[in-house]
Amino acid sequence: MVGDGDRQELTRRGDVLATRRREYDEDDVRVRPGKSSRPRTRTRPRHEDAVDGFVIAVDRGRYTCVRPGDGPAVPAVTAMRARELGRKSVVVGDRVGLVGDTSGAPGALARIVRIAERSSVLRRTAEDDATTAEGRLERVVVANADQLVIVSALADPPPRTGFIDRCLVAAYDADIEPLLCLTKADLAGPEAVLGYYTELELPYVLIQPDADLAGLRALLAGRISVMVGHSGVGKSTLVNRLVPAADRAVGVVSAIGRGRHTSTSAVALRLPALDDRTDDPGWIIDTPGVRSFGLAHVSAESLLHGFPDLVEGTVDCPANCPHTTDETECALDAWVAAGRADPRRLASYRRLLASRSGEGDPREAERNPGDPLAGS
Repeated sequence: MVGDGDRQELTRRGDVLATRRREYDEDDVRVRPGKSSRPRTRTRPRHEDAVDGFVIAVDRGRYTCVRPGDGPAVPAVTAMRARELGRKSVVVGDRVGLVGDTSGAPGALARIVRIAERSSVLRRTAEDDATTAEGRLERVVVANADQLVIVSALADPPPRTGFIDRCLVAAYDADIEPLLCLTKADLAGPEAVLGYYTELELPYVLIQPDADLAGLRALLAGRISVMVGHSGVGKSTLVNRLVPAADRAVGVVSAIGRGRHTSTSAVALRLPALDDRTDDPGWIIDTPGVRSFGLAHVSAESLLHGFPDLVEGTVDCPANCPHTTDETECALDAWVAAGRADPRRLASYRRLLASRSGEGDPREAERNPGDPLAGS
């Protein structure tokens, strides 16, 4: 007799009827869902009614956004990040999709449900060495910036070309155009700093107290510019002159030539409209004063692109040349000896290479020991 679950075969071997046990699979198992459960779905709402927004500030899980076309008089929208975004971070400069109450009224709260693809991402790490916890912690400074304004004082405190070199590497790696802004031009001349970067044809502006800012203002118009610089170089003072309503805190420089951190968080500020132009006046993103600009997130190959005056000199290097001081066949030494690049630039590049491998103090690389421009 063939029991349940057996399948009878119609082949006969003499008078014996052959049977074979049926094989089961997961399709035969029925699981009755519990009364309190409901089937899950991966289908997410499309939020077709979401309005566009631009993140201008981030504070403890709340995001301040403005909508395209809204003027300075229109209140900003306060929003929170939707759970469906998962671990995606929202930073100043992000273009997002907003749903909910986007009126900007007191107490109103919207939700960020979408983050548009970023055109650029400016990153930094606390340290250069990727083998350390600080070096592995990658921080997104801002998103979608068009221009990196590197603010450096010509005196009090003295310029630190090592820090400027690091900012240039980060800008080129993020595909952001750099602009060198030299403040306190009434205390010292720019010749030494500009001579150090003469091969790069780096755009720059000179800033003096109470002097006209028309040249800088023209370079900022219609763009999203992020401003970085050491504490005490006059960045917050410059921001207040560009955007009088900003009221950014201004600190003083100590007796040892170091400034106090006055900006505590990044914030995007709308520039006032120009009298003779009707286009977008542009935005500046003021960032906290930083003591270091780690480059652990930048590969060794990309690091070289921050030194375009040295790139051509590597053509004659052997394959997989590390370009370090102990590489006897590195062609960069001959390139510098022939007067085609400043030897201080090669020294700065090699210090960055050494700090990426955990050799040396990354803060020393910013000071450029032996460089009269670097200060202490």
